[in-house]
Amino acid sequence: MEPSTRSDRPDPMHSALSARGRSPDVPDEMDLYGRLIGSWELDVVAHDDAGNVTRTTGEAHAARVLEGRAVQDVFINPRRSDRAPDSPKFANWFGTTLRIYDPSIQAWRVHWFNPHDGVRAELIGRRRGDRIEQDGTFPDGTPIRWTFSEIQEDSFRWRGERLEPDGKTWRLQVEFLARRSAPAGETQRGSV
Repeated sequence: MEPSTRSDRPDPMHSALSARGRSPDVPDEMDLYGRLIGSWELDVVAHDDAGNVTRTTGEAHAARVLEGRAVQDVFINPRRSDRAPDSPKFANWFGTTLRIYDPSIQAWRVHWFNPHDGVRAELIGRRRGDRIEQDGTFPDGTPIRWTFSEIQEDSFRWRGERLEPDGKTWRLQVEFLARRSAPAGETQRGSV
């Protein structure tokens, strides 16, 4: 059986996963990711360890899930229309982020998984001024910082950085500029 990236019919799993809106258990002031719900086109700039830069176009789609207590996305790079069996391995994502609000820490627990290359990360997301900063680690213990900034109704910037072994220098790994390609329905962005 060939892997599929598209289904034209609803199924019970997706119906159970999706949520119509934000849970009342997530306070309005803690709804950090609600503005990001919808579909986005991404201008991606990735920096490998050798200093090479790769520029591609990706896509992202985000929605409320798990009774509105979480926001899940799918990040795809290169975008589906550009993917091929011989796509480069570097900066090749077809992964998902699950962000779950945790009232015990007044923050979001963020989990990233990319089955293509096995990369995963665990972070904590908090509002810092007008940005969303997500601080955490890769499985090998390397500190990482992923930041949403310049968030507007139809655009945002995202930067992924890791701390170098010197313990002082943050190195940019990936940056993308996102443009909204399709809005979410008002019930998806708001509360139930």
